[in-house]
Amino acid sequence: MALKQQDANWFRPLWRRVAVTAFLAVWLAWELLWNQDQFWALLVGAALAYSLYNFFYAFPNEEQANEQVPPPPPADSQDRQDP
Repeated sequence: MALKQQDANWFRPLWRRVAVTAFLAVWLAWELLWNQDQFWALLVGAALAYSLYNFFYAFPNEEQANEQVPPPPPADSQDRQDP
């Protein structure tokens, strides 16, 4: 399941994707080593696998072609309007 465009834009900075994935990895370690609760470990492990796949394997690397800002027109002496 791919991310929505709005979600992909929010997760575009790498540090956000790494932070969410690291949080889930620490939470999974906590559930496995300290609490030993299999239900929560399964849920967090599934969320970790989902985030690893979507954030690092299937994440769109470049922006859509229709979202690119066109370059400004070249400055020309005739286009100037000095006061």
